Amino acid sequence: MSEYQYFEFAAIDRPLTDGEMAALRAVSTRAVITPSGFVNHYEWGGLKADPLDWMRRYFDAFVYLADWAQCRFALRLPRDMFGKAELKPFGVKQSLTIDASEDHWILDSSLEGSDNYDRFAEDDGRGWMGRLVPLRDELIRGDQRSLYLGWLAAAAKGEVPETTLEPTVPAGLSQLSAAQNALAAFLEIDADIIAAAAIGSADASDRPESVDAWLQSLSPDELRSMLKSIVRADRPNPQREVASRYRAWHRQHAPQTAPEARRRSVAELRSLAVPAGEERRRRDALAREQQAAARRTQRDAQLRLLMSDVDKRWLALHQQAERGSASAYEQAVRALSDLAEAYAIVSDRKTFDRELRRFLVRHAKRGALLRRLTEAGLWQS
Repeated sequence: MSEYQYFEFAAIDRPLTDGEMAALRAVSTRAVITPSGFVNHYEWGGLKADPLDWMRRYFDAFVYLADWAQCRFALRLPRDMFGKAELKPFGVKQSLTIDASEDHWILDSSLEGSDNYDRFAEDDGRGWMGRLVPLRDELIRGDQRSLYLGWLAAAAKGEVPETTLEPTVPAGLSQLSAAQNALAAFLEIDADIIAAAAIGSADASDRPESVDAWLQSLSPDELRSMLKSIVRADRPNPQREVASRYRAWHRQHAPQTAPEARRRSVAELRSLAVPAGEERRRRDALAREQQAAARRTQRDAQLRLLMSDVDKRWLALHQQAERGSASAYEQAVRALSDLAEAYAIVSDRKTFDRELRRFLVRHAKRGALLRRLTEAGLWQS
């Protein structure tokens, strides 16, 4: 029996060299290999290399999906982006591992043994890289929400003891970015436990005043040097280098979360997920009711418009019926169904029935049309 596996790697901070691409080609003759990445899928066998080793050597992002309900997403980040103590609270033995090399951190999130078999029967892995890779820039800017989500995925699956306290909750957990929502979907994190965790999260803020304060702390020479590096691009990824410098300053001068924020246990988060789920379902039901009401209002307006020139509508129906084809009859029945609704709103159903009888006097011998009207509940022979 064949098994499907999808592998995609992306090189972001620097392109692959010709030598590196040749080394990758020696591993796979079928893969699509470019200076910016490697893509391949397997229906027999698999990748004859360690993805984590490739992340250390070549790539900045990795997506994996297998049809036995397993998926994996990894990011490589410059080592100076985070301190070890900063990352340690998020790491979990299975679902979110944190690997350190000399120059990089590798954050490796995975989902194993999903019960959503339909998803993995239909999902071929393509598209996830584009949806998830923006998380890398978010992390470089200091946004730790994806780290928290990786830890929460493990906690929700029972990989973290119930008494364990959560990491510090990042701001904006109730206002996830598109990439963070994609990560929640990829790892199948329960929406209710995300809502429970968000109770302890402050509102997201770009804090423009802290950026201004950082810029004011820099000397004219430092500002000039940064601008030159961006304009000339004489160093790889100068924007990320600037972001890294700001982030280092921000950690010292403007903590992201209030120090008095209380950390909750996994058991408490599970408990909070129950009312959070009830509230989410209430909001969803209200939203559905509002959407249904909006659709009814729009439908009412469309039906009233039909009645604004109803004689013209009946004339068009005569012409439709006289075409005598199956498709013409089906279109006529749909139009008559709309008219029946319109009469019920503007006048009454009896008026429609009377007009329909007049219509059928002219088309009484069209058995196929009468049969369709009967099946639609518009006519009783």
